[in-house]
This record gives sequence, C-alpha cells and structure tokens, in this order.
Amino acid sequence: MVNEKKTLLIYAPVPLFQGPSGFLLEDQACNGLRLWAENFEQVIAMYPVDPGQPPESWVPIDAVGPALDRVELVPLPTAYRPDQFLKHWPRIRKTVRAKIRQADYLSFSIGGLFGDWGSVSCFEAHRMKRPYAVWTDRVESEVVRRTANTGPWRKRLLAKLYHRPMAHLEKFLIRRAELGLFHGRETFETYAPYCSNPQVVHDIHIKKSEHITSAQIEAKQKAATSGPLKIAYVGRADPMKGGYDWVNTLAGLAEAGVSFQATWFGEGSDLAGMKAQVAEMNLTDTVSFPGFLRDRAGVLAALREAQVFLFCHKSPESPRCLIEALISGTPIVGYDGAFARDLISQHGGGRLVALNDVAGLVEAVCALDQDRQALSAAFSSAARDGSGFDDEHVFQHRSELIRKFL
Repeated sequence: MVNEKKTLLIYAPVPLFQGPSGFLLEDQACNGLRLWAENFEQVIAMYPVDPGQPPESWVPIDAVGPALDRVELVPLPTAYRPDQFLKHWPRIRKTVRAKIRQADYLSFSIGGLFGDWGSVSCFEAHRMKRPYAVWTDRVESEVVRRTANTGPWRKRLLAKLYHRPMAHLEKFLIRRAELGLFHGRETFETYAPYCSNPQVVHDIHIKKSEHITSAQIEAKQKAATSGPLKIAYVGRADPMKGGYDWVNTLAGLAEAGVSFQATWFGEGSDLAGMKAQVAEMNLTDTVSFPGFLRDRAGVLAALREAQVFLFCHKSPESPRCLIEALISGTPIVGYDGAFARDLISQHGGGRLVALNDVAGLVEAVCALDQDRQALSAAFSSAARDGSGFDDEHVFQHRSELIRKFL
C-alpha cells in the first residue's frame, strides 16, 4: 500500500437515522467506513438522513470503532421529491463544494434523479475541475424501467417518467468521471462504453475468517449423499428478485418427484403473495419463510447448511448474496447474467439458465439432486470461486485504484 493516504470524500445513498444518542447507520456501511479509514488518513462521508424508523440492521455509528475519530459525517437531507430537492439544492450545493475543497480524493455513488446528492457532487466536482470516481453497484435506470409495469399506479407512472432521464444522467456523469468503479461484471459491461477508465470492483463485507473451511466442506459433502435437497435464498422479496419464479421452480421440482426443503430468508413486498402461492401449490410442508435474518453469523450458517442457492434475479445488478453463497461452499443456480457468469467462470461453482426459464432451473436442480457426487463436487467448486472475496482485500483494491488514477 502506498504511503500517501490523505483525505477521501465519499457520498453513499445509505440513509442515516437519528438515534437517542447519535446517528444510526447500516452495520455493513459502518464496516465500510472502518475500511475506508484504514486506507486513508481522513474520510469525509456524506449520507442522507431519513426521518423515519431505522431497519433492524442499523446500528449506532460507534460500531465503526476507533477509526471513527478520523471520519467526518456530513448529514444531508432526504429529498427524493422534486419540490424537496429544489428546496434543499442551493444549500447542499454549497456544502458539497466546501467538502470537495477539503478532500484530496473524490468518490461518489450515483443512481437516481431528484435527491441524488451523489450526482450533484459529480456535477460540482466537474465544475471545479476536480477529478472524481463514480461508484455504482447496479444499473439503476434499468431497474426503474423494469418496474414501470408493476406496483401501484403512482410508482408505475414515476418509473415511466424517470427512467430515461436517469439513464441520460448516468451516462453524462460517467463520461466526465476520471474513474469508474463498477461493482461486478453486470454494471461494468453496461457502463464501460461510456467511461474513460472503467474498473471492475466489488463491495462486500465478508471476512476471510467467515469463509467455509475444508473440514466444513467435507462434512457438507458427507451430509449431501442422501436426504432431501436443501435449497435456500437470502434477500428481499420484491419483484426484481423473481420470487414467484422461485416458487414456480419449487413447484416444478415437486412435480418431478424431487424431495427438498427450501427456505427464503428475507422480507419484502412480494412475500405475502409468495406465501399464498406456496399454500395454493400445497408446498407449505417443504417451503418456509422465516423472515429477515439480522444476525450475520446466522445468515452464513444458513448458507453453509444449504446445498443449492436458488435465485431468479431479473434486474441488471450485482447482488452480494451470490458471493456470500459461494464463500459458504454453496453452488449458485439461477438466471444467467454477466455478474453471476463472471463469479463462477474459473471453477464452475454453479449452474445458469436463460432469464425467465423456470423449466431450465427445474432441470438444473434436478440434475444436481440426481447426481449427488456432482453436487458434492459443486460445493468445492463454489468455495474456490468465492475464495478471493473478503472485505479487507476489496476495499484495499478500490482505495489503490482511487489513489492511482485520481
């Protein structure tokens, strides 16, 4: 690591919440601040403040640890409505410009329209002739476009109005960035043509000590020689995660005579509908929905116990749950995409089928169930594909790119 650490200014859309004795922030975002502070002398972190109630995974900002002494938090208003944005924009613009002057390196997360202070930061850096990095972990405009035909009428209308301006804004800011930090191959392939210096990076919070051990893989392989196939998914139950396809795949497995136990860990807008679908298909004895798992150790334990990580993602993003499955020695089986394809390109720790091909997913899972030797081999392949992912390494990589190119 080079010696010139200096000051890094970041913007992230992860909301801050006001707690009784200070700010609350997502637990993984706290770990991110700790890691940024290990790679730079000072960190200035801008976040929007949400006036509502924090989710379960938000913790006191003190969770950052001793490194918090070298972190300056800059709370910004949440302003996703046009009227709110226009009201706050003149003041926040001045705040952003002041923080840009204080920093040696600039890296801003973008992905929105009104209220996206990361985009505002990029604009101001460009006007001040300061090189900046753009960070994004999914193609936000495309995600919004794909929601234009689902959900309440107001949400559909806004999606139809917003997705094209969002796409133009993303390209405008990326073209002017000195560095593009694109999480996963999916976002990289979309945005690389518009960026002078695109880089594939990852944003994960998995410690090396949390990777599955060889002894655990051996025990997992021994347990997989017989018994019901253990299938799992960890994530939000919303339209872009393909929860109904997930249930339909399980129905296909049941029809094919596969004995399995499937679990979806997570909450979301589609959860009630998915439960109703499971009941309608008489799968309640084999499919469970325990809800959100806050305990990280519990999440990883569930993933290590699973024998197949079944996913039906429909949006162009780079979901970290696939990496978490691989480091747990659990092969990923789901819809093809650049991110998933890249993750298992070296050792083949999974099976991928075309988007929306439920029948293909049924066939892929059936093949693993019928050939338990191949399933056991897939555990090792998955672990090898996940072996290079840990938080210390990926944050150091991003920090070195920022220092090198900015």
